[in-house]
Formats: sequence, C-alpha cells, structure tokens
Amino acid sequence: MKSTNSPRRYRRLLGLVAAPVAAALLFSGCSSGGSEPSGDDSGAPLTDVTMLLNWLPIGEHAPLYYGVELGIFEKHGINLTIQSGSGSTKTIQAVGQGQADFGWADTALLAANIDKGVRAKSLGVYLQQSPAAVQVWEDSDITKPEDIAGHTIAVSAGDGPTVMFPYYLDAIGVDQSSVTQQNLDAAGKISAVLSGQADGMIGFASDAGPTLEEQGGKKLRYFYYRDAGLTWYSNGLITGDDMIADHPDTVQAMVDAVSESFAAAVEDPEAAAASTTGKDPGFQSPEVVLSQWKQTIDFLHTDRTADDAPGVNTPEDWQDSLDLLAKVGLIESAGDVTKYYDGSFADNVGK
Repeated sequence: MKSTNSPRRYRRLLGLVAAPVAAALLFSGCSSGGSEPSGDDSGAPLTDVTMLLNWLPIGEHAPLYYGVELGIFEKHGINLTIQSGSGSTKTIQAVGQGQADFGWADTALLAANIDKGVRAKSLGVYLQQSPAAVQVWEDSDITKPEDIAGHTIAVSAGDGPTVMFPYYLDAIGVDQSSVTQQNLDAAGKISAVLSGQADGMIGFASDAGPTLEEQGGKKLRYFYYRDAGLTWYSNGLITGDDMIADHPDTVQAMVDAVSESFAAAVEDPEAAAASTTGKDPGFQSPEVVLSQWKQTIDFLHTDRTADDAPGVNTPEDWQDSLDLLAKVGLIESAGDVTKYYDGSFADNVGK
C-alpha cells in the first residue's frame, strides 16, 4: 500500500502555536485525574496530566516532546508529564486503574486487556498501519520477500509481528518450514543480525531498523507486511473509563493537543527529533530518532483517513483490525468497536 500521508495537508490543522516555552518533563510520579491545576507565567490555570509511554521513548514518541516544546499542550491548558513505560500491558493496566491519566499503548494488547476487564479505551490509534517488517541487509542475497526461504530470521515469540509471521509467509507464498526462526528478545535479535547468526529479523521497521542500521553501519532492506496485504492497528493514545466519565474536558484537550503535536512533527521532522535531545536517557541519538520518526510518518493513516487529522480513526478500520487480531489469536474475539474505542473526542479535533 502506498503512503497516504501528505505533510502539506497538516498545515490547515496547525493554528498559531505559542512560542517555545521552557517546559520541564518529569519522569517519575503521577498526577491524579488531572484535578490539581498549576499555572503558567500569565497566571492561566493548567491541568497537570501524566502520559505513560509503552516503553522507552523512540521516534514515534517525538511529537509528544515536540508539542511540549512548542507550547501546544500548554495552549490547550495541559501541564504534561511524560514517563517512560515498561511494556504496553503495564501501561494499559496502570491507566485503567487511574495510576496514570493517559497512556501510549499497543491496540491488540489494549483490546485483550479490555476483554479481561481492564477499564480503559483507545482515544485514537496513531500508527494506523503496522510497521511490522522483515529486515535484512541491503547487500544480502535476500532481494525480494520470497528469498526469505532457506534463511534464518530472528523473531520474538508472542509479539505481534512474530504471531503474524506465518500469515505473512503464507501471503508471499513461502512455506513456513523453509524458514528457520531464531527466538530472541529485542536486543538479541539485533545482536544476532549484527553477528551474522541470523540473516534478518522481524519487528517494527520504525523502531529497531534505524538502530540496527546505525550499529551495523549499513542500510537495511525492508519487506513490509502491509505490502503483502497484512496490516492492523498498532500504537495510540489511551485513557481510563473513569477519566472519560469524570474529566471529559481534560480528555478533549489532551486529544486535541496530541493530534496537533503530531501534525506539527510531520511538518518539521528534524525539529521534532531535535526536541528530544536531553529529555530522556532512553532516547537514542538524534539521527536514529529522526530516522525512526520519518519511518513512522508513513504509517499514520489508512486510505480511509488520508484526509483526516492524526489520530482520527474510522469504525471500518477498527473492525478490520479486530477481525484480523481475533483470527490470529491476539485477542479472543472481535467485539463491538465501541467496547475498545471512544471516537467522540477525536471527532472534534480541529473544530
């Protein structure tokens, strides 16, 4: 599927943004329900809000830091605290229990946790096409997807790209038995490819790919799952059911600010990447962050949302994703979309 993104179309979403402000990003502690206002230099009240990431920050999170730097969150009345996470499941559970106001998490894991009783919702998926890909060195003998046959590919059992891998192989006409899968954690996959123990790896191209290229000193070739017709909703903004019920104005402000921040970061990827410098020790070099974010941009929309603001979803795309996730066993069944997604806030973005 070709890219559906045109940076020029975001300009209509970007009003006059406040000049960069000195914003302190804290990385521990949580606020409660955004109920304790602080103030800016003008005395206008701000609502303290926590955002818990799904993991250590990478390029796809750069817009959040850029939005703080530009004063977008402050413009919407939010004093944002961004915290590193330790996996989407823990983030989802923390948000559902009110230990963090908002989170950034994987949609499949969100749906699975909601099915288990966690009281949380998606407010909008931002990576609307999966960046899952088989990643091999550009100078390898694997020049097309079918060449994967007869090679060793590093995988991580249980994660989305690995669960989907057999379906990808079926889609490209490769017998599963012809591919040796080496099960490793994220760091181990990179080490295996660098050492030559694996001929390639699978994972998010917008995450591990730029890291591997920097460490290996050469370029990768990416075989995206979506090019084989296999894609699903990935990461996005979530909050708890209680937050939606008790603080709808804060939720709307947060949805507006995050969408506007992503639009701004699409307009100026270099500035967005630069804004992460010194903000969190989890970030890699600005060059890697920039490469990660530029790759992420290509996955922000589907054909159905090509003309919409970042984070605006359609029920049809949600249903397609839920159906696929249920088919491969990442969730038990494809329930009603509204069980997992509250689109009433994203529908108001830019209005």
